[in-house]
Amino acid sequence: MATINPYLNFPGTTEEAFNFYKSVFGGEFAMVQRFGDTPGGDKIPSEVKNKIMHISLPIGKGNILMATDAIEQMGHHLTPGNNFYICISPDSKEEADKLFKSLSAGGKVSQPLQDMFWGAYYGDFTDKFGVKWMVNYTYPQK
Repeated sequence: MATINPYLNFPGTTEEAFNFYKSVFGGEFAMVQRFGDTPGGDKIPSEVKNKIMHISLPIGKGNILMATDAIEQMGHHLTPGNNFYICISPDSKEEADKLFKSLSAGGKVSQPLQDMFWGAYYGDFTDKFGVKWMVNYTYPQK
């Protein structure tokens, strides 16, 4: 089966965002590559060299959260948070509560966690970095 690894773009705040996500999920970064370390990095503007070209953080069972800084000086234009959600399917209601509370800290909750008609405990929010998240714990079938 194919895996889905969300790839996020930030306006120069990737490192801050990923240090936050690491504090929530734990683990270690599998890769951190800066623009200045890439082929041709010596030609990149000095204010961009230390920005993140690619970062990846393994999360849970075979999932990897990845990102880059979408730098305008390099031709990227970013509208953060309006074209995707990341859906987390935790293993328990307790884990759902913990992840929701931690990730939504400093952000804006759209739908508080609650039991839903489709048999799940669900909520969604936008975190303090503009990323939209859904937490969906599906109750075991009886």
